[in-house]
Amino acid sequence: MHDFIIIGGGIAGISAAARLAPLGSVLVLEAEDALAHHASGRSAALYEPHYGKAPVVALSLASGDFFRGIENLLTPRGLMLVARDDQKAAFDADVAGMKFTPIPVAQAREIIPILNPEVVSMAAHAAHAEDIDTDLLIQHFARIARSHGAEIVLKARVSGIARTATGWSVTWPGGSAEAKLLVNAAGAWVDQVAQMAGIAPLGFTPLRRSMARIPAPVGLDVSRWPMLFGPGEDWYAKPDAGALIVSPAEEDPQEPHDAWADDMVLAEGLARYEGFVTEPVTRLIASWAGLRTFAPDRVPVIGFAPQDKAFFWCAGQGGYGFQSSAGASQLVADLVGGTTPQIDAATVAALSPARFA
Repeated sequence: MHDFIIIGGGIAGISAAARLAPLGSVLVLEAEDALAHHASGRSAALYEPHYGKAPVVALSLASGDFFRGIENLLTPRGLMLVARDDQKAAFDADVAGMKFTPIPVAQAREIIPILNPEVVSMAAHAAHAEDIDTDLLIQHFARIARSHGAEIVLKARVSGIARTATGWSVTWPGGSAEAKLLVNAAGAWVDQVAQMAGIAPLGFTPLRRSMARIPAPVGLDVSRWPMLFGPGEDWYAKPDAGALIVSPAEEDPQEPHDAWADDMVLAEGLARYEGFVTEPVTRLIASWAGLRTFAPDRVPVIGFAPQDKAFFWCAGQGGYGFQSSAGASQLVADLVGGTTPQIDAATVAALSPARFA
């Protein structure tokens, strides 16, 4: 009998395992043959703590000290926002919401020389965003969990969940286990896991986001360029391993699955990016997609299910899973361990599944 079974080995599940392992025996069940196979493994990998709704921002800000305690986890990146004359309202909203500082277009072109001066009429910059080494963070949490005796089982797609007198019985091909508390951190599959356990689903929606890796403009070193946004986040571009990744930033509802990029959507996003720069996209190096899963109000769900206190939601991280992971997993441990949360009470309430009751 385990104290905790965590379903899902993405950033939500493995960070929760690291925090819960000091409190009791932990079993993590991951359906794929590696941790962070789905959304976690396809993240844009940015720590921008002012990005998202207020509860997300609170979790992200609460993650900063933990992240800075891991050597080489964060590296400077920065953000740049660009817009045309007809996009001023969206530009102003982004400047206010994400704490950008407006800068002259000429200065923006000194930083990113391929910006088209005939199109870009507004620019803003923020220095506070940093890249996250997502693999390093996943492995860091996994090491913490294992150091406290946690067991991580791969290729363990859950096939059955049954309530018992003392908690839960969970089965998967080739194995079974029991635990007192079930933690649902199954990403795009969280509602399906809940239904298997007899818990009412909360209406999570997986939304596809596609990405393309393109060559860096000839003769230019993009490694120090900031991440580049269109207003209203209708596209973005980010340096990555000597190339650029460009996303149409789409949010197309999908059924839970191993996602792939939609070629037409990708082409539209690349065209939006090309509309702001002087260098055309000549070829793709690679493309992929991930599913960013949101609750109906686009705020993560962290807390005990009101109808069964032996079932714990850790779900709906959307596009904020990595940057909020340290704060979110600490909240999981605080709630499960019965200690006063380090996050303020209003944020705890905003994240609770009780808001849907």
